[in-house]
Amino acid sequence: MLEFVINEAVCTKCALCAADCPARIIDMAKGYPAIAPENEASCYRCQHCLAVCPTGAVSILGRKPEDSMPLAGGFPEALQMETLIKGRRSVRRYQEENLPPELLLRLLDVACHAPSGMNFRQVHFTLVEDRSKLSQLRDEMMAGLSRKLREGSFPAGLEFLADFIPQWEEERIDFLFRGAPHLLVASAPRSIVTPEQDCLIALSYFDLFAQTLGVGTVWDGLAKCVIDDVLPEFRSRLGIPEDHVIGYAMAFGRPAVQYARSTQQGPPLVHRVA
Repeated sequence: MLEFVINEAVCTKCALCAADCPARIIDMAKGYPAIAPENEASCYRCQHCLAVCPTGAVSILGRKPEDSMPLAGGFPEALQMETLIKGRRSVRRYQEENLPPELLLRLLDVACHAPSGMNFRQVHFTLVEDRSKLSQLRDEMMAGLSRKLREGSFPAGLEFLADFIPQWEEERIDFLFRGAPHLLVASAPRSIVTPEQDCLIALSYFDLFAQTLGVGTVWDGLAKCVIDDVLPEFRSRLGIPEDHVIGYAMAFGRPAVQYARSTQQGPPLVHRVA
């Protein structure tokens, strides 16, 4: 059931919801917007109708306009957004503290608003929310990697991981999680149209929003590699569903370093089609 409901007391019959519906299933034939029962299965569940209504007359999927965030005046200025994107750094030094649970929830709530292929929204977040648990996980993974080194059994192309192990065994340098208190792994069912891409988009949203709340992040390719290819037993250890593709992993927490300015990249590599 779509629960498509129109508050006729505030609806102006402007038909913006019908015009913006990507599935073209909202009908204005009787004056007010309506969706015929036989067309409900075609709904993209995108909530464009709820978002576009200027008077807040549309509810759908049990979502009511009064529970949404108003957009007018709420977007960052262009220079603020540019500074955020250019100033974001990969953090490899973290404070030894957990983030508050309510902050973790807020970060994930924003990340789940990221777009996905065909609006499937099947990205699954596996979160290690306590630094002591992540430390235990790190120790177990390091032991597994040391065993792989002794056996000479690293998968082809991943032998380079052996070069990091002395850093851990001799100096206790955490090359897997960089001392971060938290780990986030994004995965999605193999059966959907764009599982890896959906995960990467969601983590990108998480990444940028984290910076605004004073949370540092690092895209953790080494951890993803270890979980996915070298020590796959940790997939079940973490509770990642068997039918899922792992898009990427991200370590994060309060940074123990502050950067003063952006770096200077570019120029962009552009091919202009004539």
